[in-house]
Amino acid sequence: MNPRQRALEVLCLRDPTTKAFETRALFAGLDTSLIAPATRFDVPAELPGRPDKPALLPPRQVPSRTPFTPEGKAALVHAIAHIEFNAINLALDAAFRFADMPVAFYVDWLRVASEEALHFSLLREHLQSVGHDYGDFDAHDGLWLMTQRTAGNVVARMALVPRTLEARGLDATPPLQAKFARAGDQRMVEILDVILRDEVGHVAIGNHWYRWLCERGGLDPVAHYAELALRYEAPKLRPPFNWPAREAAGFTADEMARLNAG
Repeated sequence: MNPRQRALEVLCLRDPTTKAFETRALFAGLDTSLIAPATRFDVPAELPGRPDKPALLPPRQVPSRTPFTPEGKAALVHAIAHIEFNAINLALDAAFRFADMPVAFYVDWLRVASEEALHFSLLREHLQSVGHDYGDFDAHDGLWLMTQRTAGNVVARMALVPRTLEARGLDATPPLQAKFARAGDQRMVEILDVILRDEVGHVAIGNHWYRWLCERGGLDPVAHYAELALRYEAPKLRPPFNWPAREAAGFTADEMARLNAG
């Protein structure tokens, strides 16, 4: 089977345990010779497949979470797990949706999906260790909403999902680790170490393919990014920024200077 077809099938799975397992299995058994870049797929009406819970609310209606109470800690772990579950979906979506890209593009996004599935599984296991499970708390759908908005434009997808929304995770993770450390949750600090390490690579993949697409289309990456951010209503990025992680993920000095200038 074309691995891109399988990516779509796994994207449609609703059960989180099955989706995480099958996502990792897809990459572990990947035969790149079967990837068919030219294939275009009929897109199901309802994507992605996901469980009935958590309930999805507008972002501003989801309460803030603190790790300094047992319930608050569980809610914060759940919020991060929800981000990682959505990240599985967006990587699978990139792998099936965008035709006529190099084989390496699909390999990259299937690798990302597999690593996001690992992150989700680690977070879910930790959540279960404190008496909760994925779906116990309300969540929002911001990451997937941008995935939907950019469904028809691979350049916008690369610009605004991995290198914008996911890159925010590079900035947010060290402060989160500090909070969990103060709350005495060393396991969560360790899990976030794994996530941060892998997310640098994921953002780098987004940067690579965004620049590749801009070069192919004769576009200036910096100027075009500003246009896309405005057109698709991307959130404005605010400090503090994790400069070492952003540099490792391939952001240029010019891009980081523009971030710093606001």
